[in-house]
Amino acid sequence: MFSGSMVALVTPFFKDQEGRGGALDEKALRRLVDFHVREGTRVIVPVGTTGESATLTHEEHERVIRIVVEQAAGRVLVMAGTGSNSTAEAVALTRAAKEIGADGALVITPYYNRPTQEGLVRHYEALAARVEFPMVIYNVPARTGVNMLPETIARLASIPEYVGVKEASGNMGQVVDLFHRLENRMAVYSGDDPLTFPILALGGHGTISVSANLVPRMMAELCDLALSGNLEGARDRHNRLVPLHRALGLETNPIPIKTAMEIAGFIDGAMRLPLVPMDPENRKKLSAVLSEMKIGKDGSP
Repeated sequence: MFSGSMVALVTPFFKDQEGRGGALDEKALRRLVDFHVREGTRVIVPVGTTGESATLTHEEHERVIRIVVEQAAGRVLVMAGTGSNSTAEAVALTRAAKEIGADGALVITPYYNRPTQEGLVRHYEALAARVEFPMVIYNVPARTGVNMLPETIARLASIPEYVGVKEASGNMGQVVDLFHRLENRMAVYSGDDPLTFPILALGGHGTISVSANLVPRMMAELCDLALSGNLEGARDRHNRLVPLHRALGLETNPIPIKTAMEIAGFIDGAMRLPLVPMDPENRKKLSAVLSEMKIGKDGSP
């Protein structure tokens, strides 16, 4: 159902009196949606990690989804972040996304409370039993404190609601094992931009990308070429994007991507506490990469 380049969309804020992230900048959010439609992004993924969902109220969370769905207007698919460390809250958020009109949900593994592998299975089984909706499991151990193992994900592959998994463990051995165990019963998406090309080469169906906020056309080309069997062309795009991927990892996501988007003139880069502005030295490094790659509002390095 979902394939190609999918953007883990930032949430633009106005600056408050202290220069931090304040109210939602709804006009900027709508402009970003239109930008991605023009540049070839296949799916927009709001209110995930990159969208600072952890600092949004429930009302803001639903408002962002509603704006993205309205502005997309069926031109691209919308996969809303709806995960939580509470199964009941994940159910409520996923139901809300469905009612608003999203096309699917990205559901992160429960964070902080560190469930066992059996607990993960029961969490996702309970969610699927309560909400009939296309969902993508999101495994990102560095954020959550729990690694959902390939054999655990494979246990859920027969549940029709789970159409894919966003794999962001950073462990290619684990990714290889995941492909082997799933046997094409569930789509695999890259959740780590530097690993998008190798995951696509293994048979991945796309990427949920941070870098695509800045260079949607290039990420779309990388995915489209790989999915059509042109690995040489996809490898070329991958190699050209490596410096950007590296620079966007200088600090905790989404600090670098929002800073880069401010430098490139897309949005005000305001973030909500506890995220703070990028270290000046790292900002210089990031700015140098953007300048070298000639990255600007046209989305083409």
